[in-house]
Amino acid sequence: HRLNKDKQDLLLPQLESGLITLIGMTTSNPYHAINPAIRSRCQLFELKPLETDDIIEGLNKAIKHPDLEGIVIDDKSIELIAKLSGNDLRYAYNLLEIAFYSTDDKKVTEEKIRMINSKPVFFSDKDGDGHYNVLSGLQKSIRGSDPDGALYWLARMVEGGEDPAFIARRLVISASEDIGLANPNALLLANAAFDSIQKVGWPEGRIIMSEVAIYLATSPKSNSAYMAINDSIAFVKKTGNLAVPLHLRNAPTKLMADLNYGKEYKYAHDYPQHFVEQQYLPDDIRDMRFYHSQDNASEKKSNERMVSLWGNKKR
Repeated sequence: HRLNKDKQDLLLPQLESGLITLIGMTTSNPYHAINPAIRSRCQLFELKPLETDDIIEGLNKAIKHPDLEGIVIDDKSIELIAKLSGNDLRYAYNLLEIAFYSTDDKKVTEEKIRMINSKPVFFSDKDGDGHYNVLSGLQKSIRGSDPDGALYWLARMVEGGEDPAFIARRLVISASEDIGLANPNALLLANAAFDSIQKVGWPEGRIIMSEVAIYLATSPKSNSAYMAINDSIAFVKKTGNLAVPLHLRNAPTKLMADLNYGKEYKYAHDYPQHFVEQQYLPDDIRDMRFYHSQDNASEKKSNERMVSLWGNKKR
């Protein structure tokens, strides 16, 4: 994974001829970091993270090693080391060894362990799967209206040393993608938090993040804006450059005016309620709908206004 994609291709002929047997390990996602041609000639195995019980088992084996002869340690101390290790057995071994050699009586207690390290290690690979999995947990908790889940994953990101601006950007995105028009104030609050984080920084910034995460999680949800722009872009890619109706075109020159640019355009502000019915889409798709309101108080209210103006055309 440390070779760029071009250099990885140098391995391909040797793999195909059987000249070499390739055995590799990587903390990167092979589906992102390894060329498809190389992957297709390999069998991939995913190694799962160790559980706390696995760490405890490893520590119980380690205390029997001759290097730790005479160690005195109880089950609670071993469990504490396991919890502080962040499911990293090598880190747990190091913590056990430091605790052992830093005592005169070879007695390892919870108090001595906490003097060495009182904070658990958090797995944080800035560009890897673990990083995006925790981020996904945050956004999906917000989307699922679970403030406790949102706070937990937010705390994981804070303690993992995540860039506060990165978290704030994700909250802004979530405010639009998942809350959207059901509560338009969510975007204002998230954006205000993004600006505030730049001014305040850590550690006080965590309070701002907490406020926004709770607000977003407890807000009503709508993805109508997200779905509407996705559908619009997909349609534009499919249909290409449909002609702008003449009455919607600007006519800054006499020639354009002679070609009927802007002719028969109705200026909405000249009419009651600042509205007049006219065509705003290209002729071929004049009745096309992209936005569909969803079942929440805010969009119901705006939908009622659309019905009062357009009748059933915009329902």
